[in-house]
Amino acid sequence: MFALLKKMLTWPYWRLALIPSLLFLVSGPAAVKPPGVASLEFRVRLSQQAADEIANLGLHVPVDGRLFIIVSQDDESEPREQIDVTGVPFWGKDVFGFSPKTKWISMNDKDGEIIGYPFAKFSMLPEGDYWVQAFLTVYTKFHRADGFTLLMHQDAGEGQWQFESPGNAYSEPILVHLGPKKWGKINLELTKVIPPIQELRPGEVLQQGNPRDTEWVKYVKIKSEVVSAFWGQDMYIGANILLPKGYYDNPDQYYPVIYLQGHFPGAGAPFGFRPGNAFYNFWVSDNAPRFIAVTFRDANPYYDTSYSVDSANVGPYGTAILTELIPYIETNFRIERQPYARLLAGGSTGGWEALAMKVFWPDFFGGTWAWCPDGIDFHYHQLVNVYEDENAYYRFYDYIKVERPSSRRADGNINFTMKQENDWERAMGTNDRSGGQWDIWEAVYSPVGPDGYPAPVWDPVSGAMDHSVAEAWRAYDLNYYMQQNWSALQPYLDGQLTITTGMMDTYFLEEAVYLFEEFVKTANPPADIKFDYGFRKPHCWRGESPTNPGQQMSYQEFIQVAWDWYVAHKP
Repeated sequence: MFALLKKMLTWPYWRLALIPSLLFLVSGPAAVKPPGVASLEFRVRLSQQAADEIANLGLHVPVDGRLFIIVSQDDESEPREQIDVTGVPFWGKDVFGFSPKTKWISMNDKDGEIIGYPFAKFSMLPEGDYWVQAFLTVYTKFHRADGFTLLMHQDAGEGQWQFESPGNAYSEPILVHLGPKKWGKINLELTKVIPPIQELRPGEVLQQGNPRDTEWVKYVKIKSEVVSAFWGQDMYIGANILLPKGYYDNPDQYYPVIYLQGHFPGAGAPFGFRPGNAFYNFWVSDNAPRFIAVTFRDANPYYDTSYSVDSANVGPYGTAILTELIPYIETNFRIERQPYARLLAGGSTGGWEALAMKVFWPDFFGGTWAWCPDGIDFHYHQLVNVYEDENAYYRFYDYIKVERPSSRRADGNINFTMKQENDWERAMGTNDRSGGQWDIWEAVYSPVGPDGYPAPVWDPVSGAMDHSVAEAWRAYDLNYYMQQNWSALQPYLDGQLTITTGMMDTYFLEEAVYLFEEFVKTANPPADIKFDYGFRKPHCWRGESPTNPGQQMSYQEFIQVAWDWYVAHKP
């Protein structure tokens, strides 16, 4: 009895207590007399209260955006919280001019603009009881400096994950029975709006969030003039800054800095520093080397990070970080402003960013550790050779075609394929607006297409490669760039670069690292570049522990490794 009562008080069940107010959401025919597959229809409207909340956050109403129907049989969380490449079914379509005056927006299997994942049609959904939810992603209109006008989802402090983004709207989930002969009209009302992650103070904006300072961690955010000019409106970048022990007690002391690259950190501190964990206990101890550590908040209309380079689609974020954000940080915090004192590190996306910043601005930074970097040679963009393969999704044989994997376990079992992940992203947003991994690579590396959005390097449906676009990617092929500029780069890479990866990297990223190592072995002039491969290790291998052979190096151990490099290179 008590177990049943407890279950009834979880989110799906206590909402059933409101069933009189929700009955209008499921039309009579769906509840009484199933009319059949052909008449399945989801109808969505936007409440006035939700529209007012969206407008009060500075977003435009009527709304241009993307509307989703999401279903789940798991009642532990809302359907919108279960979106993943191996997660729940959903369908999306672009909408324009959506307001409370819009009676309904209809979504059904006859609508050719809908993209679903993993089911293309509603009628493909297996019969059963489902929690159904509508979700609305609000787009912002950007009048870019290149003359194009784009509709994009503006970061609102969540790191470009639309299903958690402040200002986006959603309906209460309702329980319905769906199946081949159980269809009908299902009405959903968008009544809820995701609030700001931190309460907005006067003058604050949603972009990059507004974390509050603590004793150890300071947060900065500035308007970027160059990125604002590119996007045609005010755009912000920020940083999370971890101070060393004794910073306040020694006002004349300056410190080396580790610029730790990676995904959007939110309010998180560099290296996962938080009270009570192992890194915290190390950092605040008397034995920890005294660094300042910095992570960037550079979420943008395409992704949770800019990849720290200038891009025709994403904008001049490399310039913004190098000429605006870092000077601001180094002016306001006591950092040694010398290349040997500016260290770079990062894993995965952050590994690519760390290496890119080192090779594109070699005399500005010193020691660099690129852990399990995203593909640094596009002969292996994960497993796709963008220069030579005819199709990204398939390998073709005489009588069959085989899908390329995108993710695997360390034992070799496949998690999902490239086509599945790209289909998932396409359902979340067309024109590279999903906020997903493949879309940001295309946005960063591709030229601008004729419609103002990134030129596709392959057809998003078929996977057929466009080699003319792939050739333009060479500007961001780090192995190619280093080989083409080796004489100039060699003095700045010799003894300054370490690259690590697992030999069973989850995303096959080791293959591109192998290609760079092959070049380094015969490079002239030679360079001392360290490579560390974890045997049968998955993503993201940081290198072997100096004290525990065969195990991954901890962040605490890395801080000592970085300090030793700094001491050895400081004049």
